Amino acid sequence: MPALAGPRPAEQPLGRDQARDALRGFFRIMELWRADNTEARAILGHPPERTFYKWRAGEVGAVPLDVIRRIGYVSGIWKALQILYADHTQADAWVRRPNRHFGGQTPLERMSAGDVTDLAAVRQYLDAARGPWS
Repeated sequence: MPALAGPRPAEQPLGRDQARDALRGFFRIMELWRADNTEARAILGHPPERTFYKWRAGEVGAVPLDVIRRIGYVSGIWKALQILYADHTQADAWVRRPNRHFGGQTPLERMSAGDVTDLAAVRQYLDAARGPWS
């Protein structure tokens, strides 16, 4: 069996324009959720502070695949909330309300814990809640 050359298509890095668009969307969601820079940086996996502020300013070079995965989770969480709540303000406020499922933490606190599994947990919770509407 011949060896596969290069990464699988799902693992190929995004181009600069795609990465810039992904980060622009991420920072817009953080703005809607009223997340501060500490929370946003944790959700992105704690990139170096200088890199974080460059990304925030739209200066985007290479973006690690882990960061792209994290942005994908955040996008999915935002989309699920838009499906679950007809009122966009209520959808965006959900991340700041304590939730028993997350041990009394807000979903934003859970997502800001820094591990990608925390993002996955919030996404799975919302996907289960919106199941009947999917």
